[in-house]
Amino acid sequence: MTDATAADPPPSVPGPTERREALGRALRNPLLGPLAALVAAVAIFTLTTDTFATAGNASLILQQSIVIGTLALGQTLIILTAGIDLANGAIAVLGTIVMAKYVVGGGDPLLALVLGLTITVVLGTVSGLLVTRLGLPPFIVTLGMLTVVFALARLYAESRSYPVTDPLLRFWGQGTVVGGVRITWGTLLLIVVFAVFWFALSRTAWGRHVYAVGNAPEAARLAGIKVSRTILSVYMAAGALYGIAAWQALGRIPNADPNAYQTANLDSITAVVIGGTSLFGGRGSVIGTLIGTLIVGVLRSGLTQAGIDNLYQDLATGVLVIVAVSLDQVSRRRAAR
Repeated sequence: MTDATAADPPPSVPGPTERREALGRALRNPLLGPLAALVAAVAIFTLTTDTFATAGNASLILQQSIVIGTLALGQTLIILTAGIDLANGAIAVLGTIVMAKYVVGGGDPLLALVLGLTITVVLGTVSGLLVTRLGLPPFIVTLGMLTVVFALARLYAESRSYPVTDPLLRFWGQGTVVGGVRITWGTLLLIVVFAVFWFALSRTAWGRHVYAVGNAPEAARLAGIKVSRTILSVYMAAGALYGIAAWQALGRIPNADPNAYQTANLDSITAVVIGGTSLFGGRGSVIGTLIGTLIVGVLRSGLTQAGIDNLYQDLATGVLVIVAVSLDQVSRRRAAR
């Protein structure tokens, strides 16, 4: 009997053209740029400072990235629909005040947590309804929401800060040490929520609808996608993430202060844009946002250890945002040709 395998053709070897095409596809990966920037930043600060490449500093960068990372994830969902949320930091701060003040007043910590999460989801829903039902621009809606929520936080807090001693509210600040690096449970939660929304955006119909609405809302509507419902769901999901960020913030710094995280909205937008998500909607990924969050954390830490004033740090971050948006605009114009 003839061996059937003897007639099988040998496996094909990719030729020069196929290898060049594969290399070109790899170089066009939108995650390559942010990842290269992160590696370059780590390398530069490792070579120029004596204290950057230490286990303690790595742990600090991770802990400082938790709250901004979760806020940036919610921001990513909204920006993917060509919107923006200027109130996310203020909403999270109000959530911390609601949780902490209720417990300080003798309330049940679990109920305090539920109240805080409910408040953030409701505020996210209100923003979504104003955008979808009244057709208001997301920038105007969330700018107004920023002012309203910031005032509400100060009024409800009576311009005071509230210490947090309850183990439940401080849970995400606890953790363990791995290889000399302290890993908090909040860091693990950050990874979990990013994984959940990566799956939701890349593997579900809801995720495909989000990208479609961001790319071309009218075409999405004609394709049978309920545009308003999709956008509203995005704002609601973002509100839930802001509540999680508030809970993480109480674990990170066990003190609810109405004046905290005043630049969190800009820091979260910076992380999203540097991570490769387009401000014009329809393009980007949560993995890019995670890398962008780490870039922001590395830059802040490295520049601080290099003795650079905070104002120059803000200047450098602002320049990065402008460059990232400019590159995105150029790539869009080239793709349209």
